[in-house]
Amino acid sequence: MDCTALEHDAVKFAKTAVTYDQNGKYNEAVFYYKEAAQALIYAGMAGSKLDGIQDKVNEYLHRVQALHNAQKSDPLKSRQQVDLERAHFLVTQAFEEDEKGNGDEAIELYTQAVELCIKTSNETSDQTLQTKLKQLAHQALDRAEGLKESHSKSTASQTGSSNSKPATGGNSGGPVRQFFPLGPDFTLNDRSQPHPVRAVQSSEPQGQRYTSDEIEVLRTTSTINGRAYVPFMSVDLKERFAFPVPFSDKTGKLALSPKQKAIFSRWVRPDEICNNPTMIMSVSSFSIKQTVVSDCSFVASLAISAAYERRYNKKLITSIIYPQNRRGEPEYNPCGKYMVKLHINGVSRKVIIDDYLPVDRNGELLCSYSSNRNELWVSLIEKAYMKVMGGYDFPGSNSNIDLHALTGWIPERIAMHSDNQSFSKDDTFRMLFQRFHRGDVLITTATGVMTEEEGERWGLVPTHAYAVLDIREYKVHMLCKWNTYSTEVRLMHS
Repeated sequence: MDCTALEHDAVKFAKTAVTYDQNGKYNEAVFYYKEAAQALIYAGMAGSKLDGIQDKVNEYLHRVQALHNAQKSDPLKSRQQVDLERAHFLVTQAFEEDEKGNGDEAIELYTQAVELCIKTSNETSDQTLQTKLKQLAHQALDRAEGLKESHSKSTASQTGSSNSKPATGGNSGGPVRQFFPLGPDFTLNDRSQPHPVRAVQSSEPQGQRYTSDEIEVLRTTSTINGRAYVPFMSVDLKERFAFPVPFSDKTGKLALSPKQKAIFSRWVRPDEICNNPTMIMSVSSFSIKQTVVSDCSFVASLAISAAYERRYNKKLITSIIYPQNRRGEPEYNPCGKYMVKLHINGVSRKVIIDDYLPVDRNGELLCSYSSNRNELWVSLIEKAYMKVMGGYDFPGSNSNIDLHALTGWIPERIAMHSDNQSFSKDDTFRMLFQRFHRGDVLITTATGVMTEEEGERWGLVPTHAYAVLDIREYKVHMLCKWNTYSTEVRLMHS
């Protein structure tokens, strides 16, 4: 990464950290102090000429340690406070459906919000909380009643108008086209029935029409590890995420790995272990932490994708998580349901998950997570991929497969060892250097079997995957030694 961009990131993160620090938001301050320190470290590695880089790094890390020593954990929210957040989310989703003209859906969501507010208000003695719940209930009720009245007037007007026009179905936005399959109506196993179809407005792209042969292929490739993952269509953007009761995946909890089982305590929702769950504070490769799940190639793939998004401001990661707000940014859902779009078996597919995560007896997560413990994107994207792969009991993969699933970019593998007669260290380095700095590729590297001496000499772990965050021409002979042990580079092309 360019050292100037890293310097800019360090300044931005440091200012954010100081602001949170001054406002008593110490968890957030710690996160951004760490981000600022790591950005400066990488800026130095990339050739930054700033004075006193190490002094600044030490200053930020000392502040992190001081906050850790003095910090008292903020209390978790009560169940009633969480219910209020869920009611707010119901109202927000209702308002969006209202704006889209989906009156019936909006009325249902408003009504559910009212019922949840009334129920929660009766369960708490907190006067402030009761006031907030009653205010929200009044707002939702007023809007629901207004919609019902408007709907009644519209129905009466249509009944009294001329009946000369033929009925066109439930949608008046234009002619309806039939599209093959794919969504909740896509029956994968019952081949005796006619191919199910979904009525979609004519504004749908023509590319979403499937031939009968393609449908048969999709029937086969949509069942993965015993579960159906239907191809993603624009109609899936209408997926419902708001519920008065927290969502639970009907397929059940994911299978745990032996290492997880040995120290597993329970499944928790985010509001049970953090006081301010947030989907994304900062998309950063630096914040991703792997635990006992053996998915290093996936973690490396997630890290390099996050680094690319940060560097080029291209929504490589944030675009695949739902629900999203009006700015197209993924948001925390207090109702506990998420949809992740992954590219599996040739097409993008929807993966539905709940937000249950495994923890040990000390309440520490047993899955990958962000160093900002309020941030959820790392854990939830990993959970969606682990669900497709059959569970956390994951034997491992390679980043050709994992990066392709995350981004849809086309993979290329380069074996970098003496047995590969076509490998040229100089040509490979020049190609990697040029394509990486043009933003044309994502690169990970995977080591093979090494002796303990080789591992110590190179500072690498055998049979492990790494994200390549930067490429610099530092020493002429640096790359020529890469072929002293088995290794390979994986590229993903846009």
